[in-house]
Amino acid sequence: MERKTTKRATKSKALTTRGTSNPIDTAYRSIAEILTAARATAYRAVNKVMVQAYWEIGRVIVEHEQQGKKRADYGKSLLVELARRLTEDFGKGFDERNLRHIRQFYLTFPIRNALRSELTWTHYRLLLREDNELARGFYLNEAINSNWSTRELERQINALLYERLALSQDKQKVRELADEGQLIRTAEDLIKDPYVLEFLNLKENRALLERDLEQALIDRLQAFLLELGRGFAFVARQKRITVGGEHFHVDLVFYNYLLKCFALVDLKVGKLTHQDIGQMDFYVRYFEAEEKAPEDGPTIGLILCSDKNEAMVKYTLLADRRGIFASKYRLYLPTEAELQRELQREREEIELEKGLLSGADPTKPAK
Repeated sequence: MERKTTKRATKSKALTTRGTSNPIDTAYRSIAEILTAARATAYRAVNKVMVQAYWEIGRVIVEHEQQGKKRADYGKSLLVELARRLTEDFGKGFDERNLRHIRQFYLTFPIRNALRSELTWTHYRLLLREDNELARGFYLNEAINSNWSTRELERQINALLYERLALSQDKQKVRELADEGQLIRTAEDLIKDPYVLEFLNLKENRALLERDLEQALIDRLQAFLLELGRGFAFVARQKRITVGGEHFHVDLVFYNYLLKCFALVDLKVGKLTHQDIGQMDFYVRYFEAEEKAPEDGPTIGLILCSDKNEAMVKYTLLADRRGIFASKYRLYLPTEAELQRELQREREEIELEKGLLSGADPTKPAK
């Protein structure tokens, strides 16, 4: 009996030592916070210095190449010799291939004062892969605005985020994307078409069920939030709403704190139908009446479907339902050429629809 009491006392003492009120724990947490902050500050400082150092190295290489009598031959031999000596004296990281990257870094970002301290050398290495100057400017700004890690930046470049946003924009909007990143002012600014869900690792086939797609999105919610864009927070899955004694369920509910509004997502495997749009219209109207606060913005409804080729029907139905959108989803990374073909097809279908609605013959060219 005495032994059990002693064990309980020892256990109680150990729990108290680990408890939140223990002075040692309080001191430890304070010191841990100081060290974590110091390491983060040191990392940012070292990163800034290294990025500037690489820029200076690139400048020296380019200036010496330009001084050579036979520029091409001189440049090649210069990099080979520099790589050999730098590797001997400073270790790995200065082979010929990396020196080429450093030289390209200087040529691509020639203004030292324009270098951004928020970006690491790895960020800049990824940006160097982007040949399109406008796209590179967009990814640079979005990486800063959205606080992307290098992994997130690489994924967005591979998923052609810029192309998906820019292909349907006018020249002014494209320039804004490059100069400032994605500016979110209206619901339209949030919507992409298509959405790329390659991170789900699902195969596109007829056997795929909507509940499987929904479960995969929930399992990889962080990646899905990244694909949705800035400002989204997850609210609910299969949100139940009851009207007249009948129960209905919204697949996914999010809240966007930039626009201060609910965003409802309905998942459809297959073609978009009249019923799908009507159902989303019902959900949006319900949230407008029952869920949103007075200070909230208009509710957004997004239908993610695998096929929406019937553009005339879709746009006719959606014309008087502002805030309801339908976008395709792709379970693989499309190429830029695929996206351009898809957008061109959508434009042609919209022009055909406009011709029919106006009474014009869509087979004859407009005057």
